Amino acid sequence: MTSERVSATAAALELIGQLVAQHGALMFHQSGGCCDGSAPMCLARGELQIGAQDVHLGQIGGQPFYIGAAQFEYWQHTHLTIDVVPGRGGMFSLEGPLGVRFITRSRLYTPEEEASLPSVRRGPAG
Repeated sequence: MTSERVSATAAALELIGQLVAQHGALMFHQSGGCCDGSAPMCLARGELQIGAQDVHLGQIGGQPFYIGAAQFEYWQHTHLTIDVVPGRGGMFSLEGPLGVRFITRSRLYTPEEEASLPSVRRGPAG
């Protein structure tokens, strides 16, 4: 058994599908604060330069999901579930004009899940 570090609800996957149809390949980055709080940002793939201080957590809806290394240090023991709710989110995130926003829900891993987590890598997904 291998645990995932990030997953998405059915509602989030449906929205990702809509956004892919409209914008093409996407990428997600879990913000660590600043302008948009700690919201997951949905961007056109390549719109944000991914570097060595970004951790690739996995994929949701076939799209890569990253988190900043400093933020990962705080959240490395939690599973992230990306969901969608009504309201305006980050001003740079692609779902904003649709009147919805992605949010991150988290829970601690069980000891068994944590033991089976895949390793993470920094930088762009390969």
